[in-house]
Parts: sequence; C-alpha cells; structure tokens
Amino acid sequence: MFVGGFATFAMVYSTQPLLPLLATDFGVSAASASLTVSATAAGLALMLIPGSVVADRLGRQPVMKIALGMAAILALATAAAPDFVSLLVLRALLGAVIAGLPAAAMAYIGEEFAANAQARAMGLYIAGNALGGMSGRFIAALLTDVASWRIALGVIGLLGLIAAFVFWRGLPASRHFRPRAATPARIFGDTLAIYRDAGLPWLFLTAFLGMGAFVGLYNFLGFRLLEAPYGLGQTAIGAIFLLYLVGTWASALSGRLAERYGRRNTLWVMVTVMGSGLALTLASPLWLIIAGVGIFTFGFFAAHALASGWVGRRAGERRALASALYLSSYYLGASVIGSVAGMAWSAGHWTGLTALLGVCVLLTAAVALRLRRLPLAANGD
Repeated sequence: MFVGGFATFAMVYSTQPLLPLLATDFGVSAASASLTVSATAAGLALMLIPGSVVADRLGRQPVMKIALGMAAILALATAAAPDFVSLLVLRALLGAVIAGLPAAAMAYIGEEFAANAQARAMGLYIAGNALGGMSGRFIAALLTDVASWRIALGVIGLLGLIAAFVFWRGLPASRHFRPRAATPARIFGDTLAIYRDAGLPWLFLTAFLGMGAFVGLYNFLGFRLLEAPYGLGQTAIGAIFLLYLVGTWASALSGRLAERYGRRNTLWVMVTVMGSGLALTLASPLWLIIAGVGIFTFGFFAAHALASGWVGRRAGERRALASALYLSSYYLGASVIGSVAGMAWSAGHWTGLTALLGVCVLLTAAVALRLRRLPLAANGD
C-alpha cells in the first residue's frame, strides 16, 4: 500500500514544479499552466465514486492493480504530448484512471487491518503519498534541468510501471472482502446514510479546504521563487519539495497521536500548525519561507491522515463509498481552489494568494473544532 500511494502521488503531481516552464514553452499563463495539476485532480474527483462502486463489486485488489498499471502507461504518454491541449487531456485521463487505487485503498486498509492498527496503517499509506509526491516533483525538476520536461515525465512514467509491477506482485489478497450489489438504489441509500452522519460531511469539508490550500500553496511557490530577489533555478525549486519528507513523518506520527489522544483532540491542533506555517511564508527571507512551507506541510499531512482514517472508522460497511466521497472532496478542492489560487496569484501575487489560502485554513480550523464536539459513533470513534 505504501508503494501504491507513492506511485499515485508521484504521477499525479509530477508537473507541479514544472508549471513556470510549461507556461513558457506552451505560451500560456500561470493560471493555465496550473490546469495540468487541476485537470488531473478533477479526473480523480469525478471517478472516485464510480471506482469505489466497482471496487465494492469486483474487489479492492484487482481494481487497485488495474488502475495503477493503466495510469503508468498514460504517464508515459504525457511525455510525448504534441501540444498543451493534448497534455491536459492525457493528464485528466491519468487522474480518472488512477482514481481506482485511492477509491479502494482506504476500504482495503479498513477491512484487512485490525482496528487497533488501522490508524498507523493509514498513516503509512499517507506517508507513501507524501514521499511519492516529493520524489515525483524533485525528480521531474532535476531531470528537466539536465535534459527536458519530456524526459522528466517519461522517467516518472517508467517509475510508475516499476511500482505497478511491485504492487501487482506484492499486494496480499483480500481476506475479509464481501461483494456488495452495485445497484443505484443501494448506492443512493448508502450516500444518504453517509451524509446523515453527524461527522462525515464535515470531514469531507476538511478534505476540500485543506487540500485546496495545500495545492494552491505549492502550485505558485515556484513562480514566487523564480522571481527576484530569489531567482532560483528549476533544480533548486524542485529541492523545496524535499519538505515532503516532513509530511511523510507527520503522517506516520499522526497515527500514534490519534491512538494516544484521539483524532478529535489532535485534528484541530494540526490545522493550527498549517495556519502558522502559512503565515510564516509572508516573510521575505528565503529560509523563513522554506520553514513556513515545511510547517504547513507537516500540519497538512498529519491532518489528512487523521481525517481520512476517521472516515473509514465512522463509515463501517459503507467505508468504500465514504472514502471515495472524502477523496472526491479532497481532489475537488485541489482542482477548484488550486485553479482559483491562480486568479489570486495574478491579482495580488503572494499576498493575495496567502489571503485566499488563509481563509481556507481558518474555515478548516472551525470545522475541526466542531468535530471535536462530535458525539461518539457506535464504534466508539
């Protein structure tokens, strides 16, 4: 599952450090270039629920395996995109195809791991996401500096194929999966039950706001650091994404914190950490900006691991659909807020961007405090 999470984020966000270069090469604006990330996130958001329905019917393991293999092939194809529109189409298809893995992953963890190990297992899976996102971005930036962005995306696709091979060979078969009928009536009934839950819709909102702020920050960080007085090169900007190591550690740590203090008592603290880091990026010295991004990254990944694990815990037998709804909100936030962030950047550069993202973080904190007062569910969570 760590390998699957690694490959997913490496392929999905491989274009993020290349946005300034793609804008120049294709003659498009910064906001348009950011669509190479937003289109992939939109494809993910749209296909997560269909992916969860298929996984409920056919099984978690085969859906995840096929999704990862097909996504790796599409990632290779993006390296040969003849124009910007073709690149956007391939990136959107990549997002739609890869949706099968995250759509089933949280349900697989919820079914195959003991209850007292689920928080740590989810933390490790999210840590794979963080490490993959970091590695994909850094490798893409480095190879672009020494070769070209096409070579960089081709290598990311090749790494995706290797990860798919390892995933196919190593993922244990499901032992506790029970097929569920994929009828419209059942899906509609389950969706209603999920949205009637006292906590799940609010957890979906934290995903939308938190991920939107996270993607918005990283989408335009490169544009800021290319400008004076920093003038960083592509590799140096890519090295900023090594801060994802902080996210890897935070995701794993969040599981232990949840076991010790409870998710409801930890989530709002991590959102507060996000806000502190965002505020710090308003400073001018480069080292303070990097420190702020690192603190923000720590808070985001810890909060995401806590919230996603909480969804699987509260949803019970509907965990596949609930996880898909959570992740749909997550990637919809990346697409919508990530795109709106482009307008905020154009209007007010970093100050305008942080104002928008600050509102997102404040709203997330308000939701987390509301969740702190959430009545206990039947499973005690």
